[in-house]
Amino acid sequence: MTATEIEAVLTLLGQGHVEFVIIGGVAAIAHGSARVTFDLDVCYRRTRENIERLCRSLAPFHPILRGAPPDVPFKFDTPTVLAGLNFTLSTDLGDLDLLGEVAGLGEYEAVEAVSEVLPLYGAEMRILTLEGLLAAKRGAGRRKDEEAIVELEALLEMKKRPPQ
Repeated sequence: MTATEIEAVLTLLGQGHVEFVIIGGVAAIAHGSARVTFDLDVCYRRTRENIERLCRSLAPFHPILRGAPPDVPFKFDTPTVLAGLNFTLSTDLGDLDLLGEVAGLGEYEAVEAVSEVLPLYGAEMRILTLEGLLAAKRGAGRRKDEEAIVELEALLEMKKRPPQ
């Protein structure tokens, strides 16, 4: 997913009044990470109204389950999202992970509590804090996150240092 595609998805979600928090690689990059990411990860509020807005915003871009066999039936709509929780999707704009719950943190309300509003792509976006990112990475317990944890800890230490 390119920066332009990420910006397009975030703009769509914002214009659609979807309640979400940016998590994962894009959030880490917003805090100064030098890592590369190929998708956008967001945690979304799981109310019916918000899920309806989410589906209206994304449906025109043909979300399908990423990695699933092509013959697996899938319809991206409100009943489907209400019945599920976390979705790894491919869309016309790139790969998007929609999480109703984040390992190490919990559901949207807990994620929102450890987020902050920062400027991103010319708009104010709710983004997971460094502390929240660390909790999520540790909670996921994935080997692939070990290097990211070291980098996030270093960024947090730099942030805590008084200006010189």
